Amino acid sequence: MASELIKHTTDATFEADVLKSSHPVLVDYWAEWCGPCKMIAPILDEVATSYEGKLQIVKMNVDENRETPAKFVIRGIPTLMIFKNGELKGSLIGMKPKSEITAFIEKQLA
Repeated sequence: MASELIKHTTDATFEADVLKSSHPVLVDYWAEWCGPCKMIAPILDEVATSYEGKLQIVKMNVDENRETPAKFVIRGIPTLMIFKNGELKGSLIGMKPKSEITAFIEKQLA
């Protein structure tokens, strides 16, 4: 039940979807087999609704896209990264409660 506000990106579309976005972008690096990734998904659905118009949420499957996760040295999933004006502003690794995710977002958007 993924939110329609969440976009899926690939190695081929990452630059356009994330680096050239006019809004800040939260990238969720995930995989189908990852339990914590499945646990964080409903939280990101809620966050996508709360931050609509202020933040774009984008998911990248690390099994299907190897180039971008390697470039950003993704070693564990889920990893959340916020990009603003094409620059990496911060990252959060592992399953976190909604309060910690929103605090991370607020800090990066400030």
